[in-house]
Amino acid sequence: MGTIINVIAVVIGGGIGLFVKGGLPSRMRDLLMQALGLCTMFIGISGAISGMMKVEGATLISGGTMLLIFSLGIGALLGEALRLEDRMEALAEYLKKLTKSSDSRFVEGFVSNSLIICVGAMAVVGALQDGLLHDPTMLITKAILDGVISMVFASALGIGVIFAALPLLIYQGGITLLASFMAPIFSDALIQNLSYVGSVLIFGVGINLFFGKQIRIGNLLPALLVPILYELMQLIF
Repeated sequence: MGTIINVIAVVIGGGIGLFVKGGLPSRMRDLLMQALGLCTMFIGISGAISGMMKVEGATLISGGTMLLIFSLGIGALLGEALRLEDRMEALAEYLKKLTKSSDSRFVEGFVSNSLIICVGAMAVVGALQDGLLHDPTMLITKAILDGVISMVFASALGIGVIFAALPLLIYQGGITLLASFMAPIFSDALIQNLSYVGSVLIFGVGINLFFGKQIRIGNLLPALLVPILYELMQLIF
């Protein structure tokens, strides 16, 4: 249920953004994108710090550094080998042709919004809570945030933003369904590991939004599989 609400919020927010698109000057849209990039970087940093650092007594202790390095390293190798970002862009081009859209920023809008709303702590933890505990509260909160993000994105990048609801439905809904079948595997430690790895990817998305595309974040998505494999190895051995 939480993912369905999230998808509806993205579509409605994107629709509002398209409606006001013609009324926003290009300088205002550019500044909105940069502001959104700053916010995204901050969300990524705060999520990573909260997941990797804790206070014991009067000492600040960090953990999970090696898992993060392995996750991003292995994720980069797999993502580049599979050319995930190229495939995402190819899907966006196909959808653009299917809808006969003349929007030159369709691909950018689809890919950017897909990465923003699909990757990160709220998407993973919220979907897990919905699947494990049948509690959609976090996903409803995320839906509000994603609706606003989609509105801003659509005003700057066009209709491709709305089509990001499709990978959101598949990815987030898939996690929820998987969680309901694999409840014993998803420990608190696994959720925490997934959250901070996803938060680092969100920070990278923020860099791309603010500075222009610098990092192929789509090719780093397999990094989210490494904490799951690590948890499985601990259970087996």
